[in-house]
Amino acid sequence: MTEDTAPVQVWLVERTFAEDKSNLIVLVYATTDGERYTMKEHAITGLSETRLTTAAVEVDPDDLDPVGDEMLQNQYATEATRMANVHDSDDPI
Repeated sequence: MTEDTAPVQVWLVERTFAEDKSNLIVLVYATTDGERYTMKEHAITGLSETRLTTAAVEVDPDDLDPVGDEMLQNQYATEATRMANVHDSDDPI
């Protein structure tokens, strides 16, 4: 992250198991407008109280990808906005 680039807050919109690796959980976080997202993978065995999944995280804007599909963009916007309205960013999910 460069000095003049502020982190972007993104909200948890999806949690699934990785298709090719059954011991991984894939977390998708998106902006409230649904236009950008990031994915994180965590080993199921690595999930513990020291590594909580939170309602939101802050990421470097360079780590965000555009959401190309309009339907998915609407879905992410709806869910990210809902999460932002219901949870504090550091709420464990």
